[in-house]
Amino acid sequence: MFRLDDQTALVTGASQGIGAAIARALADRGARVVLAARSVDKLEALAEEIRSAGGEARSLALDISDPAAATEALGTLGNDWAIDVLVNNAGITRDSLLMRMSLEQWREVIDTNLTGAFAVTKALTRGMMRKRFGRIIFVSSVIGLMGNPGQANYAASKAGLVGFAKSVARELGSRGITSNVIAPGFVETAMTEALDEKVAKDLESQVVLRRLGQVEDIAAAAVFLASREAGYITGEVLNVSGGLYI
Repeated sequence: MFRLDDQTALVTGASQGIGAAIARALADRGARVVLAARSVDKLEALAEEIRSAGGEARSLALDISDPAAATEALGTLGNDWAIDVLVNNAGITRDSLLMRMSLEQWREVIDTNLTGAFAVTKALTRGMMRKRFGRIIFVSSVIGLMGNPGQANYAASKAGLVGFAKSVARELGSRGITSNVIAPGFVETAMTEALDEKVAKDLESQVVLRRLGQVEDIAAAAVFLASREAGYITGEVLNVSGGLYI
């Protein structure tokens, strides 16, 4: 169950954190994985890890904040690495209270998190349409559903992914392509490890399950949505937040 043999997946933001965990999980289930991010050194290390475990992976230098360059880079994959599963995971934060937030901070987050996902999705769906099969997964955030002080730009970008994913689902469903969203809550990453202990405890207290999420929790959701077993699910938002957002 949930095998991905004979599928080729591309994960953006795969150099660390949630993206790296998703890439490992997809490879473990049999998918060939294209690891995409700006940091090629980290990608190569992960690709070698996957290959050492018996999987197949390659790295791709991809800056999704530059749509033209991203589209050109994706064009180098060729037919041998035609993508069946796309995981739009790459994202950044530039937090600031609204009254202090600059237009540059706003644009940088929107351009990367939302416009970048648009560019990658547009570039890869033509191949999926020819196959009449595809899985598109957007990694949003519960912040896009509930908002958060100091993150108006991030929340707007992540909420935008939800609307985009639902529109893509309606446009491409007749071609056998599903489009869904994962909305993680607070997840243990390098970013949360740097938090003060009191702040971390406060975050945990807001979660019904009383723990922060693990990157593997998000990866498991991605494996499910990428699988053939999830073929009758599209346009949905899977809230993986431990009950932070109910």
